[in-house]
Amino acid sequence: MLKRIVLISLFFTPVFNCTFTEEPKFVGLENIKVVNSTLQSITLSADALFINPNDVGGTLKTDDLKVYINETEFATVVSDMFDVPSKKNFKIPLIVAVPTDSIIDKKSLGGLLGSLISQKLKVQYKGEIKYKVMSYSSTYSVDETQELKIKL
Repeated sequence: MLKRIVLISLFFTPVFNCTFTEEPKFVGLENIKVVNSTLQSITLSADALFINPNDVGGTLKTDDLKVYINETEFATVVSDMFDVPSKKNFKIPLIVAVPTDSIIDKKSLGGLLGSLISQKLKVQYKGEIKYKVMSYSSTYSVDETQELKIKL
């Protein structure tokens, strides 16, 4: 009987020693930039920065994150589930390709054409990133805007 109690306590000790004191902290977006621009498409990227103080990881999903160009919605960032490392600072790459013909076909044609001629775009990432670990979940609000130079 004593042997069984010792085995059970050895098994559950590491499980209960894992700390989950708080959700990972969303620091913000950085490195918002135009990765590639052609006459066919403009590829944008950004890094979402997080700090995870916990012994457990979890997953992050970006399905509700929209990309606006000159205040008009053009794309949704879609990615696979991202595994959150434990006790680390980490980045999630957010990459989206926007066809240039969709920019020209949208409602604010004059402003967008002006942006393409001046080679500057006002890019905004707005929405939510969802975090989940075991049965706990939370969301992080994202709202970052930056003016970017493009080269066609």
